[in-house]
Amino acid sequence: ATVTSAEETYALFTRGSHNRHVGMTEMNRESSRSHAVFTISLESRRRACPGAAVQKRSALLHLVDLAGSERQKSTESAGVRLKEASAINKSLSALGNVIKALVDVAEGKDRHVPYRDSKLTFLLKEALGGRARCTLLACVSPAAGQLEETLSTLKFAQRAKLVKVKATANEEALGSPAELAAEVV
Repeated sequence: ATVTSAEETYALFTRGSHNRHVGMTEMNRESSRSHAVFTISLESRRRACPGAAVQKRSALLHLVDLAGSERQKSTESAGVRLKEASAINKSLSALGNVIKALVDVAEGKDRHVPYRDSKLTFLLKEALGGRARCTLLACVSPAAGQLEETLSTLKFAQRAKLVKVKATANEEALGSPAELAAEVV
């Protein structure tokens, strides 16, 4: 959907948030049963002076909320909830494999990065692959009963910090041949 204001963007974000699948488990009354990805494509255009080519800048902003890993023993899931947990874990495992491969590449190893192993990693390929700035917020619990999950999350965040990125600007000049030729001179 195309939006032109912060209010329209927030309304779209809220609508998407309401579509998110949640369900009850023994660990969490409103447990996310899927990942959520909200992607904002930003574009700006400006002309430095009359007759000059238009400078276009573009960027993608991915807001990703990952469903937490599921341990069947802790959640006591069965049936549909167990299948959801399995899909969540498979996706998180694929993300972990991509992060591991990217760390290996950053350390100079020649390694295939398995972006196509899940929809999530394929969707986030450009963001994860080192051409963009990336920020990770890891949510953990202070509860003693959640120690194993907290440690797992912190280890994942530590591995993700090792990925080396080289952000590049997405800029291009747009205009007539005469305007573009004037830019070169």
